[in-house]
Amino acid sequence: MGRPRRALLSADLIVREALALIDADGVEAFSMPKLAARLGVKSASLYNHVDGRPAIVEGIRVLIVDEMDMSGFADRPWSEALIAWGRSYRTAFARHPNVIGLITTTTVTSPATLDMFETVVDALARGGWPPETIVPVLTSVENFLVGASFDQAAPDVMIDVAEREHEVPQLAAALRAAGTAKAGRAEVAFELGLAALIGGLTAQLAALTDGPA
Repeated sequence: MGRPRRALLSADLIVREALALIDADGVEAFSMPKLAARLGVKSASLYNHVDGRPAIVEGIRVLIVDEMDMSGFADRPWSEALIAWGRSYRTAFARHPNVIGLITTTTVTSPATLDMFETVVDALARGGWPPETIVPVLTSVENFLVGASFDQAAPDVMIDVAEREHEVPQLAAALRAAGTAKAGRAEVAFELGLAALIGGLTAQLAALTDGPA
């Protein structure tokens, strides 16, 4: 029997199937043997296309990054571009909540992700941020966005006071006022936090540069 005209496996297919596996069954299900079984091949076959588990993790990161909106950094002020990027960042990670912990605790090495950060850093530099402040600004924004991504993927009822409402009346009242729809609550909280973060950063930049941001 002759060899197939094209390879059954590719790096892209392996990474996409790894993401699908994690989406469906969680990070604990992600192993080379389990991924190989999902693809119907032996584990050794995967190594002909990817350089082990770290390479797959970086490939997954690239798939997430590809879902983010970087267009605003081309011609919009850094603050507006960060808002657009931040919204797409949260949405991209919230589509794949099971990978958040894996991705955010793994060192970034992929060219696509480094290019993304280069774009953000360049916008901050052009916006007047002093060099020593740029990475802290980027990190603080990412910290907020990662938390917001987790929140968007949280259970519908995250704080349940049904059995103790009389013991925590202020909390119970606040929860009632916020409404019961998780999507609405998460959206309001995200937009409030994002506006506060960007507004605070804008004020800090003005103070640092002694002029408008």
